[in-house]
Amino acid sequence: MVPPMQARSDSREQGRKTSFGYREVPEDEKAPLVRGVFTSVASRYDLMNDLMSGGIHRLWKTAMIDWLMPRPGQAFLDLAGGTGDIAFRILDRLSPGAPDRLAVCDLTPGMIAVGRDRALDRGRLTGIDWVCGDAEDLPFATGSHDAVTIAFGLRNVTDIDEALAEARRVLKPGGRFLCLEFSRVVLPLLAELYDRYSFTVLPWLGEVVAGDAESYRYLAESIRRFPAQDELAARIAAAGLDQVKVRNLSGGIAALHSAWRL
Repeated sequence: MVPPMQARSDSREQGRKTSFGYREVPEDEKAPLVRGVFTSVASRYDLMNDLMSGGIHRLWKTAMIDWLMPRPGQAFLDLAGGTGDIAFRILDRLSPGAPDRLAVCDLTPGMIAVGRDRALDRGRLTGIDWVCGDAEDLPFATGSHDAVTIAFGLRNVTDIDEALAEARRVLKPGGRFLCLEFSRVVLPLLAELYDRYSFTVLPWLGEVVAGDAESYRYLAESIRRFPAQDELAARIAAAGLDQVKVRNLSGGIAALHSAWRL
């Protein structure tokens, strides 16, 4: 069987470019580059999230689960969620009930390994299927999930529109799509401070804590290249999802996008 990533790479049009931070790279090179970034930072990923955001990412993820309102009996799919942060929150919210199915799908085996270890440390021996796969070519059946979530991962895919189309494909009619992602700061003074922080403090933290300044410089650049709130909402609608709504968090540093497959 051809691995999903190889199949996806082989289907790329020759010569087409995409962004990898501020660099333009051939489309078939981006996924391996992204996988390399997250392989490098996997062991320190959750610690870095706490340090970079001062723990605020936890509040953003709580807001995401609040809006999702998971219910027992639903089938959940969390994309780019290798370390399990969103999956654990869904399961905690469902306790003592359990979903029919909760899958975590991530591009990077190293991130999946961290998630599995965290699950074992929490005594979660069952309840989550850990899958290494590409958000643009999901290894799940059409109409198989009640909810698809993705937190801080959409900006790392090669083709955002294909990933959105795949999310719609695997949703059941009446299913929910929810995306948490860094976005455009809506307060001018905060935007200036945030820019300085992103391009000075983040790479420094990456070097000191994870031994990898370049990966965190890429992450800062990828945030700036990601579509603003309104543009992403339009692209979600263009993928065939309906009732698109946006909520800014912390002045637009992050944003939640919600949509439904009708």
